[in-house]
Formats: sequence, C-alpha cells, structure tokens
Amino acid sequence: METTVSFEKATSEGWTDLQVIDQVKAGNTALYEIIMRRYNQRLYRAALSILRDPTEAEDVIQDAYVRAYQHLDQFAGRSAFSTWLTRIAINESLHRLKLRQRNQQVTEFDADEEESMNVMEPSLDPEQRASMLELGQLLEEAVLELPGQYRSVIMLRDIEELSTAETAAALELTEENVKIRLHRGHAMMRDRLYARVGSQGKAAFPFMGSRCDQVVRGVFMKLHAMEH
Repeated sequence: METTVSFEKATSEGWTDLQVIDQVKAGNTALYEIIMRRYNQRLYRAALSILRDPTEAEDVIQDAYVRAYQHLDQFAGRSAFSTWLTRIAINESLHRLKLRQRNQQVTEFDADEEESMNVMEPSLDPEQRASMLELGQLLEEAVLELPGQYRSVIMLRDIEELSTAETAAALELTEENVKIRLHRGHAMMRDRLYARVGSQGKAAFPFMGSRCDQVVRGVFMKLHAMEH
C-alpha cells in the first residue's frame, strides 16, 4: 500500500494543481502532500510578511491547508488554486494580527514609516554589523521592517515572484495599487540595498527541509484527527 502511494506521488509531481485536487477529492488524501510541498514557501512568506513571527507563520500555513482541505468543494476555479490558497493564509494571518493588536493594544501598521526604516541600528557592535552584511539576512531584515502594506506586496511580488495580477488577487488590491505600493516599498528599502542583494533575493525566507516536513506532518495529523 505504501509503495503504491509513493509511486502515485512520484508519477503525479507533474500534474496541475487541479489534477492533484481532483485526486484528493476522490479520496487519495496522501497526494495533498504535493500541494503542500508546492506552496509551503509561498504561504510561509505571505504569512511572515504580515505576522513577522516565523513560528506563528508556520502555524498559519498548517491551519490554511486544513481549512482549504475542508472547503475544497467550494473552490470555484474563478482564480488559480494557488491564489485561493494564498488568500486563505493571508486572511488567517490578518485575523491573528488583529487579535494580537487587540490583546496587546499595539498598532504596528500605523507606526511611523520613517522610524521603521532603520535597517541597521547604529548601536550594533562591529560583530553584529558584520553578521548583518550577509546579503540574504540583510534583505530579510529590510523587508520585515517595512510597514505592513508594503511588506506583503514586496514579499509576494519580488521575493515570491508572483505577477502583478497574481499579487493583486492574493491581497485583494487593484493592480495599480500593487504597482504604487511596490514603488514606494522599493524607495524605502533604498535602491542601493536592492542593488547589493541582486539574485540573492530568492534565497531569502527559505522554507524547506525539516520545517517543510514538519508542516506536512502537522497537517496530516490534524486531518487524521478530524476523520476519527
């Protein structure tokens, strides 16, 4: 049985999302792993851009996969499945952020934009400053210090490399609004920072290996508990 499932996973890697989902809806739940491994990094980056907490972002994507699984029959196909899935993760992240702000009485999204742009604090000692010169780390710090409305756009458009249309659909913005926020976000991060980072951008915010495996296991545990 396990050999058969493994063979199915191996032969279905090239399937479209809809082909995989059709199989999952038909009862082949194990193939849902293909969807998770395909979009773990995108959902993690989207959630992290809102919550700025890696552990909470990981919880969000697990919940997003479970919620998506529970409502697969409601996916109407009006947008790409990946957009629908990303939107679920974003809504869950925004919900958690709202609860956090209510509980802690903080207004991070209303923080002064100029104050949020201290990418490298002058108080850092030489060792810390040298460590932050690592390009991938420097990019992560710069993105996460952006105000939220720019952070999410840059995370999806630049780091995850979604198109303007896909970013707009995921964030429920107009394409023109995406372009404006992207431009302003770039200005805040400073042109020289982006020039230094260059092709290292795609290596930032990694979500793979054991963390990816942990999410897959967590989702299947939750699905198993729901069925019993």
